[in-house]
Amino acid sequence: MSYLNRNYSEKAKYFLITIVSLTIVLFFIISYKNDKFVKDDKSNILYEQTEVLPLKEFFFSKIKSPFKTVDYEIKSGDSIQKILKKYEIKNIDIQIIINKYKKYANPNQLLVGNKINFVIEKKLSEKYNSITYFFVPITKSTSIEITRDEDGEVTSNKVITKIYKRKVLTENVIKNSLYASALKAKVNPETIIEFARIFGFEIDFQRDIRKNDSFKILYEKYFDENGEYVKSGSILFAQMNVDGREITLYKFGEDQNYGYFDMNGKSVEKALMKTPINGARLSSSFGMRKHPILGYNKMHKGTDFAAKEGTPIMASGSGTVVHAKWCGGGGNCVKIKHNSTYQTVYAHMKFFAKGIKKGRKVKQGQVIGYVGSTGMSTGPHLHYEVIVNGKKVNSQTLKLPSGKVLKNNERKLFEIHRIKTDVLMAEMIAEKNN
Repeated sequence: MSYLNRNYSEKAKYFLITIVSLTIVLFFIISYKNDKFVKDDKSNILYEQTEVLPLKEFFFSKIKSPFKTVDYEIKSGDSIQKILKKYEIKNIDIQIIINKYKKYANPNQLLVGNKINFVIEKKLSEKYNSITYFFVPITKSTSIEITRDEDGEVTSNKVITKIYKRKVLTENVIKNSLYASALKAKVNPETIIEFARIFGFEIDFQRDIRKNDSFKILYEKYFDENGEYVKSGSILFAQMNVDGREITLYKFGEDQNYGYFDMNGKSVEKALMKTPINGARLSSSFGMRKHPILGYNKMHKGTDFAAKEGTPIMASGSGTVVHAKWCGGGGNCVKIKHNSTYQTVYAHMKFFAKGIKKGRKVKQGQVIGYVGSTGMSTGPHLHYEVIVNGKKVNSQTLKLPSGKVLKNNERKLFEIHRIKTDVLMAEMIAEKNN
C-alpha cells in the first residue's frame, strides 16, 4: 500500500471514530429526560441511570456560558463589599453597586438569612468578574434591583413585593378650590383627579363650587410594612355638599368593570364631562366677543377656563386622539373623536401628556395635557370646544344623555352594597371623632 493510500486510510479511520463518538454522546443526551431510572424492555427491570449523567455533564462543560447566577444567603457580619469580593468582582463594579444601593439603605446592614441574587460575567481576557444583575431584599416587602444593560448603563429601582391596602376616609371644607382643599387634606393628586372626573358629570367646578362647600372621600391607599405610601386605589364612596345640595356616589361593580351610582342606582357617567379641568375659572363664554388680541368682535366657538400654568387637563370623554400638534393660533392642541356624534378640542396647552399622539385611545378623565399660553393667548388658560355632528356648540348648555339605571337583580345587589358602605362610613366617622 502506498504512503498516500495509507495516510488517507488513517484519516478516514479517525474521522469515522469521531463521527461515531459524537453520535453516541448526542444519542444519550437526546434520550435523557431527567428520569433517574430507565426501564429495560427485555428484563422488565428498572435500573439506575448512572452512566448517562457524566456524559451529559462532560458535553455541556465544553459549552459553558460566561454568565453565572448566584443565590447567596446573607450571614452575620456580611456587607455588599465583603460578599462581592468573595466572587472576585471588579472593584469598580462593587463601588457602582454600593453607590446605587446607598440611595435606599445602608450597604453594611444586610438582613441576615435573606438571599441575594446576582449574575456575574467571567471574561477569559480579564482577571476579575463583572456583575450584570443584583437583587437584594431590604425589608419584608421591599427589594432593590440593580441592572446593567447592553450599553453598560446601570439603573436601580425599588421593587415592592408585598403591599398592604387600607381604606382611608378624608373630608374637608373648600376654601379656594377642590384641588387645593383636597391636597391640604393629604389626598394624593391621582385620587383628586378621579374624584373630579366622577363629579364632573354633575358639577361645574368653575361655576357651582362656593366657599365653605365640603366633600368626603372614602378610598383605598396602599402602603409597605413600614407604613410608607406606595400607590392609590379606587374611590369607594364620594360625597359633595355644593350650594346646599348633597350629592352622594357609590362605586359598584366588578374591579375591571365598575361605575359610580347615586343613591337611586342611577349612573352619573355620561358621554362627556361638564368641564375637563379642575381649579379654574370661566374666563370667556361661548358666543360673540371682542377678541383680546385681534381687537375686533368675533364669534368665540368655545369656552375658556383660566388656570395656573401646568394645571392638568382631562379628556372629557373616552375616545381616540385624532390631532395632537401645533394648530396655529390655538398653539399646542388636542382633538379627540369620542364617537360618530361627539368631538372635543383642547387648545393653548403648555405641552401634551406622555404618550398623547394621533391614534392613541384615551379614557374619560385621563390627563392629556397641561395648561399653557401657546399660540394667540394673553395668559395661561384652556380653550375648550365641543363639536356635535360637525357643529361647534356651547359645552355649558349642552344636554347629554343620562347614564344607565340599575334594575332587577343588579338593583338588589346595589342596595345591599350601598347599605354596607353607609354602615362602614358611619363607623369610620364615629372612630375619627372619638
